[in-house]
Amino acid sequence: MKFNHKILMLLFLLVGLQVSNRLSAKVIMPVLFSDNMVLQQKTEAPVWGECKPNRQVKVQANWNNKTYKTISDQSGKWKLKVETPEAGGPYKLTVSAEETVIFNNVMIGEVWICSGQSNMEMPLAGWGQIANFENEIAAADHPNIRLFQVEKVTALSPVTSLKVMGNSWLVCSPKSIPEFSATAYFFAKNLSERLNGIPIGLIHTSWGGTPAEAWTSEKSLELLPDFNDYIAELKKVPTDLAEQKKYIDKQQNDWKVQLISKDRGYDKGNTLWVQPEFDDAGWKSMSVPQSWEEQMLKDFDGVVWFRKSIDLPAAFAGKDLVLNLGNVDDNEITFFNGQQIGSTEGYDRNRNYTISGKLVKAGRNVITVRVFDSGGGGGFYGDSKNVFIALGENKLNLSGSWKYNIGLNMKELVAPKVTMNQVQPTTLFNAMINPLVPYAIKGAIWYQGEANVDRAKQYSLLFPLMIHDWRKQWNADFPFYFVQLANYLKSDEQPMTSPWAELREAQQAALSLTNTGIATTIDIGNGENIHPKNKQEVGRRLALLAAANTYGQNVVSCGPVYNSFKIDGAKIVIKFNSIGGELKSKDGKILTGFAIAGVDKNFYWANAEISGDKVIVSCPAVEFPVAVRYAWSNNPDCNLYNAENLPASPFRTDNWNE
Repeated sequence: MKFNHKILMLLFLLVGLQVSNRLSAKVIMPVLFSDNMVLQQKTEAPVWGECKPNRQVKVQANWNNKTYKTISDQSGKWKLKVETPEAGGPYKLTVSAEETVIFNNVMIGEVWICSGQSNMEMPLAGWGQIANFENEIAAADHPNIRLFQVEKVTALSPVTSLKVMGNSWLVCSPKSIPEFSATAYFFAKNLSERLNGIPIGLIHTSWGGTPAEAWTSEKSLELLPDFNDYIAELKKVPTDLAEQKKYIDKQQNDWKVQLISKDRGYDKGNTLWVQPEFDDAGWKSMSVPQSWEEQMLKDFDGVVWFRKSIDLPAAFAGKDLVLNLGNVDDNEITFFNGQQIGSTEGYDRNRNYTISGKLVKAGRNVITVRVFDSGGGGGFYGDSKNVFIALGENKLNLSGSWKYNIGLNMKELVAPKVTMNQVQPTTLFNAMINPLVPYAIKGAIWYQGEANVDRAKQYSLLFPLMIHDWRKQWNADFPFYFVQLANYLKSDEQPMTSPWAELREAQQAALSLTNTGIATTIDIGNGENIHPKNKQEVGRRLALLAAANTYGQNVVSCGPVYNSFKIDGAKIVIKFNSIGGELKSKDGKILTGFAIAGVDKNFYWANAEISGDKVIVSCPAVEFPVAVRYAWSNNPDCNLYNAENLPASPFRTDNWNE
């Protein structure tokens, strides 16, 4: 049988139209809506999506057997609200237009956003490896806890789409939990136990090393003069995505040219400091692995080159070797005997490279690592056993003294005015917060501040503004609980100024907002690691705040909080709130961490004694005291607690500019 050519073309056209109609009729839902999701209990939960324009959309909830209806607009977008009952499940949610989508294993419970930088991002396993992580993972069988992990992405203007781990909500299990936020998980675990096992949904959206301004909208940042210049530049960026990419790429390329041309380790693009015969006798030494801020290069951002000469046995010669450098903050390029063997971007990725046997010789060999850090901690960090070179099971540890030299200080560069970098203002709000709106939530927990540590005065305004901004987006005064910076860096022998103490104070300024709370962690940090391992206690303290202030449970949720002071001759009497059962020294020893000053503003370590809800502070060197500080240092030695074993918050009674 033969077909006329025109008839065949008509048939193809009809089939194409049918396919096109089916595609346009397809119900498209945000990734927030999937199997295993948690909807906020006892509310009118927004449900939204896209389909063909001007079509009736039905949403049916089998927990109340009601059908909710709306009509999609001219662009196909639609939104409605669904009444949710008390916590329970599992349920089904059905969305129908010309196509039907069914979401199964839906739970009704409490939904919390979990956000911040690396200490919120820090997973149970992976680069985090929290305390007792293997046992914690094995025990993480909690089907009523659901996980939604937003992938890292930036945007220069608000977007509505998300990239998500597993492309859906996941049921908490030993399989799904290892790469999830440890702080968020322990918050949910503790809270679920306190709320008799009701379902809890965790929306985790964080990114290590990011400042608060990156998580704040453009409209809100316009209220802070410090960001006016940046916002003005941002408004110059083309809105067309193709043109926007060209604009950003040009700025990035110009910046990269600077980065190489001004790096003293290069000469016209050629590496100078990687060859084995290069004379590094004038270089200084520092310990690896340990961040350079903790050693020789405090507050340094830029490029540092590291070199280490090693003697390899004859058995290694000509053999492929494995070089493991552990974690490097942020980016590095690694060379062996003058040849590049690897390069990795990202502070949270282990560096593991294969060295070709062609490069390996008996005797002296040289490893060179160029490390670039644009902000925050920099250099090598982690466990010293993870820095090694190996032939099979035969490992040679490389930790200890390495030579180093500065290639470039960031202050030498003219930074791009606007980039897609995750530390740029608004970029993470646009890409990782805005798409979550208006999904119904109960509240938010936040663990951030390290990236703003040198801008405490600004942060005292910026952080409350960010909280206000989020609440404005959701049109709800939801609870917002946050973690105060932990103790970190070396302890001071004498009272000193402290940017970390100032940032902690700036964080407390957000308590002026209603429905907020702070989890003090001044006792569970690590002076040598900005990522302390005890995330179990961080999560527990956040859960205490929620239990007491959001769910009305009769529990003590925080440690002693400074209230007021009075001068009594040569003594100062400090009064506290939130003392719980009583004030105490945690270790039963004399109180530590108090410093006192007279009118000369010179602080001395003080004697301190508990008297009921007060602490009496004095020092023989200060005849007429006028000010007291407690735990006012980067890494204080302090031991004032309440009977519930929660630490007192750091404070100062003065407002002296330092």
